[in-house]
Amino acid sequence: MNLLEAKVEGLAMDMTTNSPVVILAPIGINKVLPIWIGHAEAWGIAMELSGISSRRPMTYDLLRTVIESMEARVDRVEVTELKDQTFYARIHLKCNDRTHEIDARPSDSIALALKTKAKIFVNEELFNISTDDQASETPPMPTDRESLRERLKRINPEDFGKYQL
Repeated sequence: MNLLEAKVEGLAMDMTTNSPVVILAPIGINKVLPIWIGHAEAWGIAMELSGISSRRPMTYDLLRTVIESMEARVDRVEVTELKDQTFYARIHLKCNDRTHEIDARPSDSIALALKTKAKIFVNEELFNISTDDQASETPPMPTDRESLRERLKRINPEDFGKYQL
């Protein structure tokens, strides 16, 4: 599996499914990978991207604190595969010169990577998914930046109201 370092390009709302979408982009390559996520996970990612913290620890703050209190660190996260319309990810923790790989949802992995400043990697094959591989009830999301930009331009800004920080 060839892994590409990626960054969070942003969050969007898919109006056809009323689902948040986190958009990953490989560094230096003009492609994107949209991953449909839950509303709570989108909120956690949005807060971190905006640099806003809560008065009390949120789930990802708690997880970061637990990891740090065990003298471990998040080395990196990897979005590894798409199987049966579900994305899979792995969190790589370093603790006492050992690496532990933990199965996780991509949304949780991405939020934790943002919280801990860990790098995000994506299986290169995921940037070349055909529309047949996506859920039939979900309209295909483009994987090139320009098509995605055009789709997002057609979304009404008021539809993002509940995600404003």
